[in-house]
Amino acid sequence: MARKVVLITGGSRGIGEACVRLFAQKGDTVVFFCRNQVEKAEALTRELRQAGMDVAFHQVDVSDSQQVRQAVKKVLDTYHHIDVLVNNAGISHVGLMTDMTDEEWQTLLGVNISGVFYACREVLPGMISRRSGAIVNVSSMWGEVGASCEVAYSATKAAVIGLTKALAKEVGPSGVRVNCITPGVIDTDMNRALTAEDRAALADETPLCRIGTPEETARAVAFLAGEDAAFITGQVLGVSGGLVI
Repeated sequence: MARKVVLITGGSRGIGEACVRLFAQKGDTVVFFCRNQVEKAEALTRELRQAGMDVAFHQVDVSDSQQVRQAVKKVLDTYHHIDVLVNNAGISHVGLMTDMTDEEWQTLLGVNISGVFYACREVLPGMISRRSGAIVNVSSMWGEVGASCEVAYSATKAAVIGLTKALAKEVGPSGVRVNCITPGVIDTDMNRALTAEDRAALADETPLCRIGTPEETARAVAFLAGEDAAFITGQVLGVSGGLVI
């Protein structure tokens, strides 16, 4: 199978890092974006390159459309095309909606939904011209059912689902597939701040009785990006251990 060029946003840790590792191990060329975790991104890139894998990263704030445009141009200048886009970059906010500031709201919107829009907008022309490509967006189970004290986060992740479905209809005739996953409670930095009691309670609420791993989530992304999902588009794949059914 031909080596693909895979672009992943938010690739320095958690689900994004697991995606970088998985696609690189499959033999693909992987370029990932990170905003703040530059040392971790450098270490990850160095580790995978030393293992013979083709990996690179760019420091990019996905909420800045110009940074996204310039970074995607660099990727295209180097590799000439992008086969797979994984929009994983995301941030959370916990607290009452009435306590949230305008700045916090705009920051959440900028990363979680504008970042997805900007990356898709820059990558799609090449996919459309080649009549081939796959986009996988990372939403959240809270984008499906909502969460108290995470109203803004839930809203942005619901927007990712809406964008996925609408874009799948728009670019399907051009041979481009667009899907998204909705992770549940996954063992990432975002959830490691939970107390042991909270983690145990969430595991108990999950039909599979445990918390998921970034690697399991990455495999769902790889499935939707791959040939086994060639007739799948506009779909929402839950990776929550059955927590949302």
